[in-house]
Order: sequence, then structure tokens, then C-alpha cells
Amino acid sequence: MAVRPEGTPCWADAMFTDLDGAKAFYGDVLGWTFGETSSQYGNYTQAYADGKAAAAVVPPMPGQEGQSQWCLYFSSPDIAETVSKIRANGGDVLMEPMRVGDFGTMCLAREPSGAVFGVWQPGTHEGFGAMATPGAYCWAEVFTREPEKADAFFSAVFPYRMKDIEDDAVDFRLFDTGGDPVLGRMRMTGEFPPEVPSYINVYYTVDDCDAAVARAVERGAVLRFGPMTSPFGRFAALTDPQGANFSVIDVTAAEGEMPETSEVRSGSGAGPEA
Repeated sequence: MAVRPEGTPCWADAMFTDLDGAKAFYGDVLGWTFGETSSQYGNYTQAYADGKAAAAVVPPMPGQEGQSQWCLYFSSPDIAETVSKIRANGGDVLMEPMRVGDFGTMCLAREPSGAVFGVWQPGTHEGFGAMATPGAYCWAEVFTREPEKADAFFSAVFPYRMKDIEDDAVDFRLFDTGGDPVLGRMRMTGEFPPEVPSYINVYYTVDDCDAAVARAVERGAVLRFGPMTSPFGRFAALTDPQGANFSVIDVTAAEGEMPETSEVRSGSGAGPEA
């Protein structure tokens, strides 16, 4: 597999206090199977969709117990340079670059509006083994109350081009690396409780959105939105039993025309080109 372009989402993981509970939940909802737990790397456990690397779950390190959250990692060919850009553009480095055996090098950071994310410089582990197939990662969106800060940050740290969705009902932006969009950004509205911070919402593919939602709710998840059919597929937003937000989407159930987009002026994090 070729290494993904800089700024492309390449991996996702989450910390769960009840690791067995997380494995049972996602195994049922997404069909994941799990590899051996690696005690050498903090009981990091890789999940597989149809035998291909899909994500990972891990128990929290001492002092990091709390609500679970999915963390999305962006690919970097030079993590030291990326960390320098993060700091130069108002981000916080939460975990300095750390080499993980021969697998690669990781760090954790927070962008100025508050969303936490990871950076991964791949070694032998290049990231997702599959995408947009049942159980695999499909898409992600930055949910933020301060989109101007997030837009300026991500477009400065990674080589993104930006387009705005032309829809007066939402403030939504797309980021790409020269091809198809790789990331979305949504302004959080008053529908989000004020205590919910900015975060990156990860979408996993399912072959039947409604059935996946039913399995998730039966296992204790909270349905936040949907299911709803869109030009991108039928999707729903959920919070798992340990508090981690995620979405499921059936990309084969798309309906309607794709929305119009407008290019955002280079160097501007604020608005569409005049």
C-alpha cells in the first residue's frame, strides 16, 4: 500500500476503561474482530474489518481515565516538521513525537478551537488497511464552534485546498489534498450542549445503517442524529456506552444531488472566493 499524502486521515484509535466492553460493542455493531493485545505497547489492540486493519482500542494510561473519545491521525512524511507547524499556528502538542517500534512515529495535538487529533509518520504500519467497506473508516469531520480558527490552522499545518458547501442552512467546509475531499468541517450549532467541546467525528462504513443503529442502541449507545439519507449515503450519529462519539454510514444508500461547492481563496481561512 502506498503511503497516503500528507494531511490524509490514516488511522483512528480510542481509549476505553472497559476494553472488553468496547470490543464486544464494536464487534457487534461494526463486525470487527480483534488481534492480540500488545502488552509491550500499553495493551494496544488492533481491530480488523474483513481481516484488514480498521482501527485500535487501548485502555487509558494512569491519570488519563475519563470519557472515551475517538482520535483521528493524519499522515505526515516528517512529524518533526508537522509539530513545528502545529506550534507555529497556535496548536498545542499534547504528546511529543514518540516512536512506536518499527510501526511508525506518533504525536497528539489540539487545534486552537479545541479538537484533539493525532499525527502519524508511518513505518511498517501504514494505517488503514481498507476504507469505505463495511466496518472500515470512511470519513471524518471537525465539529467546532470556532470554524475560523480551525480552518486557518488545518490549512496552514497541512497542504489542504478548501471548498465551501453552498447551503445557507449549514456552515460546512471540505478539505482536499489535490484530489477528492479528505476531511470536513462543520460549525457546531446550539443543538450541541455547551459542555461538548470541539471534536473530530469519525464515520465507519456499514452495510445497513438502520440495522447498525439498532444493534448499537440495544447495546447501550445513544442515538444523537438520524438515520438520515443524503447524497453521500444513509448515516447516523451515535455515542457509544463509554461516551465516545462516532457515526455510521451506508455509502450505497445515497440519494439526491451532490451539493454545489465554491473554492476558498488560498491563504484565507474565512470565506469563499469573491
